[in-house]
Amino acid sequence: MGHHRRQLGATLHDKGVDFAVWAPFAKSVSLLLLLDFDWEEHPLIKDEDGTWTIEDVDAKAGRSYKYKIVTPDGRELERNDPYARQLTDSDNGASIITVRDFEWEQASTFTPVPKELAVIYELHVGTFNRPDASTPGTFLTAIEKLDYLKDLGVTHIELMPITSMASSQGWGYAPNYIFSVENTYGGRRGLLDFVKACHEKGIGIILDVVYNHFGPGTDLWQFDGWSENGRGGIYFYNDERGDTPWGGRPDYGRPEVRQFILDNITMWLTEFKIDGLRVDSTIYMRNSKGSSSEPDADIPDAWSLLADITTLAKKINPRALMIAEDTSSNAQLVSPVNDGGAGFDAQWELGFPHVIRDSLNITQNPSQGRLDGIVWELNHSYTGNAFDKVIFSDSHDTTSNGSVRLNEAVSPGNAESVSARHYALLANAVALTAPGIPMLLQGQEFMQEGAFHDWQMLEWNKTEQFSGIVLAHKHLISLRHNSYDNTRGLLGSGINVFHRDNDNNVIGYHRWDKGGPKDDTLIIVNSGGARFKKYDITLPIGGDWRVRFNSSWKGYSSDFHETKVEVVRASDDGNAELVIADYGVLILSKD
Repeated sequence: MGHHRRQLGATLHDKGVDFAVWAPFAKSVSLLLLLDFDWEEHPLIKDEDGTWTIEDVDAKAGRSYKYKIVTPDGRELERNDPYARQLTDSDNGASIITVRDFEWEQASTFTPVPKELAVIYELHVGTFNRPDASTPGTFLTAIEKLDYLKDLGVTHIELMPITSMASSQGWGYAPNYIFSVENTYGGRRGLLDFVKACHEKGIGIILDVVYNHFGPGTDLWQFDGWSENGRGGIYFYNDERGDTPWGGRPDYGRPEVRQFILDNITMWLTEFKIDGLRVDSTIYMRNSKGSSSEPDADIPDAWSLLADITTLAKKINPRALMIAEDTSSNAQLVSPVNDGGAGFDAQWELGFPHVIRDSLNITQNPSQGRLDGIVWELNHSYTGNAFDKVIFSDSHDTTSNGSVRLNEAVSPGNAESVSARHYALLANAVALTAPGIPMLLQGQEFMQEGAFHDWQMLEWNKTEQFSGIVLAHKHLISLRHNSYDNTRGLLGSGINVFHRDNDNNVIGYHRWDKGGPKDDTLIIVNSGGARFKKYDITLPIGGDWRVRFNSSWKGYSSDFHETKVEVVRASDDGNAELVIADYGVLILSKD
């Protein structure tokens, strides 16, 4: 599980503060403590493994500190503590001594729902609930919307990275200090208060973490002055394995660096009671080229570290939801560690939003037929478990870097149009009924337009303007949770695409757990522009099927062309006629 050393960082206790920092090539290391406008200097002592320490320093929580490192060639470097729990500023600030105690009260015993019940909401703190266009959102402003998310049916919030960034505005995927929480969002205490508030509402927290690179601009770069080939020094590979498009790749083979990352996992799951982690771009951890087609570039140390990460997380919290993002769709990521896998519960299904767009004919130059990809995705799992993938119609990645939200792609410049609403509702209905763990991107349930940016605030007035679309999402999530005790099949692993009509772009799929009334659930999706008063279809089971969801209902939008159907009657051999709207979705089950 990594290299065991004394506790690094600043540890506050009754007799003062202990400081420990790993700097094996330093000639000397001193602690710099800020007092008023001057820095007090305290020399540290080096032990046999390159860690410098000082104990029982007379200091209190809130004081700023740094390390002064003298290199063998006489250079003096000022460095922040890699384990600093808080910084005064991400760019040129200092580390802060922190108190690690926190009063969790009733939130201390929170248990998240199992993954088959999970509905994730991807949230960027800086834009989720901004006070105004010029002021970034914080954990405190995000707390104001928790009742809304709970009412929507969200079980987990996935926070885009919240560690200290190179600048105070960004996505969070360029971490400078992985133990420190971004000040602009409210810092360490803000995150603790946010997690506590979420737990009190019954909502779990999944945190995006980035271990495929550090920086750019991090103090970890040539931390104690040593490097090879002018590269990153003790925290990084000092050959071509250290290169990524975004910053230096950590040296996963060095025991101290492995422990640094594992200690970070421990902090999130213990001090902050985080309920799961999404590890960003695992393909760029385990392959220096970020490519599954270049096995010569594989980094075995990274693969074993990923297994250590999930093993440690499950040891701390067996219910922790561990998610990998990996472009290779490698089944070993979600296979058990004992079987040579990395042990993740699920991985982001990066192809899912693209096949949704293919099916709706809004993809430029699709590589396959409109229904090919979505049928493949419905039938696909990595391990035979329907919930070993996270599925979504949009994410921060699919809506940025030249791309836009799905509703914007449907109607550029008019992302609130009738057609945009039909398409968006269809896309999320599929994501919320297909096998997998569904995820919504912030704002898509109320027709937020445009692309995802780290500066554009969500327009919360749209929750009133499109209250019917929000209601549709509530209904879909309730069906997904089997809240009405008549769609248990959406919680099961059973899947059968029983109908495919390439000419009209209609598919039907059957979901079940154990099968039978209130369990067998049918989803009929018309991703074409034709309306049908009598659409012939053969259902997998005969008898009467009650409509539980009809996306064309005028209660969702008064300008929808509603198809009024409450019961679909099928003969003993399954033959039936459907009334289905253009770009419409029906969900059926039996009483």
